[in-house]
Amino acid sequence: MRQIPGILGAVVVLTVLCGPASAQDRTARLRSRFQSESDPVARAKLMPQLGESEFQAIRKSVEAGRIQEALSVLRQYRDEAQLCENELDARKTNAEKHPAGFKQLQISLRESLRRLNEISAGLTADDQAAFAPMRNDLDEMNRHLVQELFPREQTPGPPPDKEKH
Repeated sequence: MRQIPGILGAVVVLTVLCGPASAQDRTARLRSRFQSESDPVARAKLMPQLGESEFQAIRKSVEAGRIQEALSVLRQYRDEAQLCENELDARKTNAEKHPAGFKQLQISLRESLRRLNEISAGLTADDQAAFAPMRNDLDEMNRHLVQELFPREQTPGPPPDKEKH
C-alpha cells in the first residue's frame, strides 16, 4: 500500500511537467494534419479542434504576459480560418444544402470569438487594441459563414404575411 502514494505522486509530477508539452504536441499534430489535408471540407472539419488547442496556447501566453506570442498564435488561427473560408467559397457549394465544412468552420469561429472576448476582458486597453483587427477579421468571417449557411434568415424586409382565416 505504501507504493500507491509514491506512484500517484510520480503521475502528478509527470502530468505537471508533461502537460504543456503534450498541449504543444497536440497543436503541432493538428497543424500538421491541417497543412497536409488537401480536401477543403476535411480541413475545415479540423478547425474546431485546432482552434481550441490554439486558444489554449493564446490564453497561456496572455496569462504569462507574452502578448506578442499570443498575437502570433491568433494570427496563425485567423490565417488558417481564412484559408478554409476561401477554399470552401471556391468550391461554389451551396452551404445551406451541403453544410459540411462550412458548419464546422463557423462553429470554430463562433467559439474563438467567445474565447477572445473572455481573454480580452482582462487586458489593458492597449493590448485589447492589438487584438482588435484580428477579432474583426474573425467576426467578418463568422458573419459571412452564417449568411452562407442561413441565407433565408438574413433577408431584410418585413416578414411574409400570414394567411388570414
